[in-house]
Amino acid sequence: MTTTTFRNFVPAHAQMSVPLADAGWRNAGLALLSVRFIQGFIYWGGGSRRFIYAPSKLDAWGGHNWMAHKLHTAMPGALLGFEKLIGFLLHHFVLLYTAVILFSAVELFVGLFLILGLFTRASAAISMGLSVVLMLMFGWQGATCIDEWTMAAANLAMGTTLFLGGCGAYALDNLRLQRNPALADKLSFRFLSGSLPLPLEPTRLRNLALGLFAFVVVFDVGTYSYYRGSVFTPFHEGPTHPSRHHIALSNGVLNADGSVRFHAYLNAGTPEAPSHIVDAVLMDPASGRVVEHWDVKALSTLPRKMIENDFDYQQFKPGPFGLVAGVGAMATITLPAVGQPELSAPNYVLKLTTVNNHVFTIELPAPQQK
Repeated sequence: MTTTTFRNFVPAHAQMSVPLADAGWRNAGLALLSVRFIQGFIYWGGGSRRFIYAPSKLDAWGGHNWMAHKLHTAMPGALLGFEKLIGFLLHHFVLLYTAVILFSAVELFVGLFLILGLFTRASAAISMGLSVVLMLMFGWQGATCIDEWTMAAANLAMGTTLFLGGCGAYALDNLRLQRNPALADKLSFRFLSGSLPLPLEPTRLRNLALGLFAFVVVFDVGTYSYYRGSVFTPFHEGPTHPSRHHIALSNGVLNADGSVRFHAYLNAGTPEAPSHIVDAVLMDPASGRVVEHWDVKALSTLPRKMIENDFDYQQFKPGPFGLVAGVGAMATITLPAVGQPELSAPNYVLKLTTVNNHVFTIELPAPQQK
């Protein structure tokens, strides 16, 4: 009868088992120990900040720290339909709150389990999924470099490594195996924990490892190329600029009294700082004549009822320096008539200028005469 010790957790009759005393497996576990701990701590940190250290992030009624604001900033550059998914959640509070709580809880427990080496492969696989989701939502962000991409890309590679390599050293999975050596014969234990190698023939294990390697390379390098180039093309700022605010204007209407209505979407820029619209001008493009002008004071005192925000989180609103908005904000804005302008030209242009002297325009047809 085989005696089970700390250095040999696996009974001799276990099929395809490799005892932890095996030098190669043991050394691999020791080599991955710091990777497992830090991967776990990263996700534990994300979940614990919201549940323990900064609970205001989960307080939907507590102000700007509420996580919905952060989620909202991901909309402009989110990939593969995540922009629509985020928008849907932002319009349905119960689903939004549930999603934020569940995602945070998954981060918390995945991180804790990786730190402890408990259900290591299952936790590593879930961390891979979290990394992919975070990459697709936030990967475009980063004013000086793609900060969110870097974190998610590294986490995806670390999670993949832990899924394949397990936790051959200093893990609760090992303790479970020590107390119940029969677990070595259970496929569920072999696939979900990390004490033993995956129960696959060498050829299948190689194919799985190479397949995951190919996925990580294609996904990470492909998204990097999409966001910044520098792989097959020169460096670029990406389809969604991570540092320069951009305001998309649409659905512009010029009314007969000289008031203007339009839809604005702050669809690029850093979420770390808002954008300020400090000047608005309605002009005749043919002659260059200014028809209406709304200065900082007029924009700062614009009545709230003139701004119909699409969402309850990132919003356009009057501020001390004109209209202020965070990344992702959408609103239908009405600028009231200043006087009684003569509107005889066939079309006009509304020009908005931000505090950074960036100009955004929209063409407005002349109002229909009744």
